[in-house]
Amino acid sequence: NLRSAFLGEKNGICVSSIPITRVSLLRKAIECKESRIGKQPITVPSNVTITMEGQEIKVKGPLGEMALTYPREVKVDREESGALRVRKSVETRRANQMHGLFRTLTDNMVVGVSKGFEKRLQLIGVGYRATLEGKDLVLSLGFSHPVRMAIPDGIQVKVEENTRIVVSGYDKSDVGQFAATIRKWRPPEPYKGKGVKYADEVIRRKEGKAGKKK
Repeated sequence: NLRSAFLGEKNGICVSSIPITRVSLLRKAIECKESRIGKQPITVPSNVTITMEGQEIKVKGPLGEMALTYPREVKVDREESGALRVRKSVETRRANQMHGLFRTLTDNMVVGVSKGFEKRLQLIGVGYRATLEGKDLVLSLGFSHPVRMAIPDGIQVKVEENTRIVVSGYDKSDVGQFAATIRKWRPPEPYKGKGVKYADEVIRRKEGKAGKKK
């Protein structure tokens, strides 16, 4: 009985046979669509000079001069209207990623050398104040000693009413980095809102224990 149990004859067991079919894998080619940001043209103002040599582009304007080297996946062309157009050299996923990125970087350079960028910060707190001493920004943020920060080259800093700081420059990355460094010394806390915050920053306030109802 034990031997025939495997066959399912003497014990009345019906053994069903399932046909084995071959499973074929279908490989689908990855379609790299053109980036919506990358395909937009870059308008060049009349006061900006563009110089292109191979994969390198130099942008010069009234506020400064910047250069950028493109990877082999993308290239930049200048149209008859004077606008710049970033294009893909190959059809790969990396080229699609680089397309939008380097279009944004190129546009930031054109805007930076012609108009510039700025970040505004505000000091909130009793005794919090900022002053300029030569090429240094001095902050009083409640520590035992004032915070002294050297202003990098290419960055301009203005202090308004001792509690408002304006950081400006032609390099968007440097402006954002220096503003973030200032804020890092005393980030705004969520209970009373004291600290250094961006002018357009919204702080989510929390209710302290004393303010909670029993």
